Amino acid sequence: MKECTLYKKYKSEVQCLACAHKCIIALNKTGICGVRQNVKNKLYLLVYGKPIAMHVDPIEKKPLYHFLPNTKTFSIGTVGCNFRCGFCQNYEISQKKKIRGNNIKPEEIVKLAKEHKCKSISYTYNEPTIFIEFVKDVAELAHKNKLKNILVTNGYFTKESFDFISPYIDAMNIDLKSFSNTYYQKYCSAKLKPVLDSIKRAHKKGIHMELTTLLIPSENDSKKEIEKIARFISKIDENIPWHISRFFPHHKMKNKNPTPITTLKDAEKIGKKYLNVYLGNI
Repeated sequence: MKECTLYKKYKSEVQCLACAHKCIIALNKTGICGVRQNVKNKLYLLVYGKPIAMHVDPIEKKPLYHFLPNTKTFSIGTVGCNFRCGFCQNYEISQKKKIRGNNIKPEEIVKLAKEHKCKSISYTYNEPTIFIEFVKDVAELAHKNKLKNILVTNGYFTKESFDFISPYIDAMNIDLKSFSNTYYQKYCSAKLKPVLDSIKRAHKKGIHMELTTLLIPSENDSKKEIEKIARFISKIDENIPWHISRFFPHHKMKNKNPTPITTLKDAEKIGKKYLNVYLGNI
């Protein structure tokens, strides 16, 4: 547990600035993420130094296809998340209420990454903005050791959190889950605009960025919506790679069918009018 950097103090409450929810947190309570707690009117990160998952992955799994290809990345994540996606593939850790994880220092993570001959460290599996102070401490050391830093994120930054972490980040994969605010509210308990703002900020900052959209049958897979997403991305930069991913029944959406291959092929055809498109989970 360590005091957070990104928050404001009020009389008996604190306001977290790590993500765009900007939770106002009463004494002894946590924000939506479940890992940032008001203790004696100070905000503490309960998962500082407590990754629950640590793995060596191919960088293409993030997915990043245009950044350090054919290299390994040391991936870490904690419990907790600021979204409530019913289709989450890592819900066993992201939606876990109890604080769990390994006790490990930033120096040890960097050392492990180098021992496994990784070229980068990825902050992934759950949403890295919720443990952003820990990300910053690891990422700063990683740079000193000539390792790159990667955020795999839902993009729900505040301006404060983006400015806080962006100097240490070399690449991002941002989930653009839909182009509908209604979809974000219904399935993620969030809003679309902060995600779009983060995409624009990352591009303006010169951070390597690739985007991912999971296509869920009859939810966000219409040709009209796919065209909107592709146009939005291409207006920012037509060189941004777009990963269109296949949905499989999972978590709270086990009643859904997998995304038909024909839907993915149609989406690819639309996307390729504007961008480099890659199909995933096929």
